[in-house]
Amino acid sequence: MDFPIVELMSEPECYDYLVGVLHPEGLACPNCQRQDRLGIHRRHRQPVLDYQCGHCGCVFNAWTATLLAGTHRRPAEILLILRGFLQGVPTAQLARELNCDRKHLLELRHQLQELVRQHQAQLAPLPDDETEIDEMCQNAGEKGVPHPDPEDPPRRRANKRRGHGTFDNDRPPVAGVAGRDSGEARMQMVKNADKEHLEKVAADNIKEGATANTDEWCAYNGLPDLGWEHKTVCHGKHEWARDDDGDGIREVHINTIEGIWTGLRNFLRLFRGVSKHYLDQYTALFQFAYRFKSVSALVLRILLGAQPSTGFAS
Repeated sequence: MDFPIVELMSEPECYDYLVGVLHPEGLACPNCQRQDRLGIHRRHRQPVLDYQCGHCGCVFNAWTATLLAGTHRRPAEILLILRGFLQGVPTAQLARELNCDRKHLLELRHQLQELVRQHQAQLAPLPDDETEIDEMCQNAGEKGVPHPDPEDPPRRRANKRRGHGTFDNDRPPVAGVAGRDSGEARMQMVKNADKEHLEKVAADNIKEGATANTDEWCAYNGLPDLGWEHKTVCHGKHEWARDDDGDGIREVHINTIEGIWTGLRNFLRLFRGVSKHYLDQYTALFQFAYRFKSVSALVLRILLGAQPSTGFAS
């Protein structure tokens, strides 16, 4: 995701930018919500000022009652952390570059990614008439979880289990739907790439009456019974695209979503493995960046869990 920083080269500029993101309608007392009679109480952390409300006496700053409450990080450091998260910079690398604690940074990453995951889960089905649905299996064990029991060793790298993976065998599937006209995609980790889970992904993300293009995996065979037109290519017979209507365009394929899987694998590869317990978060962050492409105040408000305000569209 593009995150220009030319206009954020000083602490006051970074502070003003974050205040605009967190308080687009202006700074107000978090207790009584009044915006007038806000006096400066302390200046010891400039440009982050402490204010005191002249109505209720509440002392607060711009971070109070937000996800940044209590932080002592400088505004520039906060923005560099957010930029690193959105661009998929590994936590260890970001901690080294900013000279901060990796463990606390990882906790913050998981907290912010969970907010993104929750937001993505509330999106409406894709508006497209032509969609593609597919699944990929990602090697992911329990990275960071101690395994002192010799009967329960940690997963070895290069999991070579054959066939469709599951959450339990450390190859959790990620199911995805891509819209051909909107250019949007929906992705989520599922415990198993079976009929039940994949049909639920379809129901959550494909509008009624749309066409669903899939490969020959039998879990998709029930899609016509649920109200979607179903077209299939058989990869097992080396069929990658097919022209059914004779117009010279091979419209039956899942090449779009398979291209997205390449992007997701490249994104995850930078982390040198992710825990299966957080794979859904990393997938949601990738989808988030795929959807927005460039940072905006709306993007940062979603990432920081700020309440939507007048003038912001989802």
